[in-house]
Amino acid sequence: MSETFTFYNVTEGNMDFETVINRLKDFIMKDPRARYRLSIGTDSQVHQDETRFITAIHLHRVGKGAWGCLKNYCILRPIKSVREKISLETSFSQEIAYMFTTEYLMELTDLILPYAEVGADLTLEIHLDIGKKGVTKDLISDMTGRINAMGLEAKIKPDSYAAFSYANRYTK
Repeated sequence: MSETFTFYNVTEGNMDFETVINRLKDFIMKDPRARYRLSIGTDSQVHQDETRFITAIHLHRVGKGAWGCLKNYCILRPIKSVREKISLETSFSQEIAYMFTTEYLMELTDLILPYAEVGADLTLEIHLDIGKKGVTKDLISDMTGRINAMGLEAKIKPDSYAAFSYANRYTK
């Protein structure tokens, strides 16, 4: 995988995408009977001379913990337009979602498939940092439409925790 796709988390440091997939598989193998929600979300913060974007990959073992990693992007100018900023956040999340090819998703799904009858499940969602309140409410239809066109489920606030909570922590 290209070096431009370096991910990291606080305990493991830098990882390429292949390592991320292996960590996701390791996490699932610890409890393959569980329900999993694989979420991808991006948040951003405007700084004086740049806008920093953080995209999170978050695998939630529903009710039993999570594993995640992050990817940094930086645009060397402050982005003042909310529409541009949210559109870029959505694009960065889409870029990572496209990396989860059918092959990678099948590798993850194959781990839980033998336990589907006892409730094991894996869903893939894109979490958008938009909601029904505030200045982003007018962007809901456009941004969720982009995600739905990919065949994925879009989540908005308050259900988009990978963007507004996990990724947000690291944009400051």
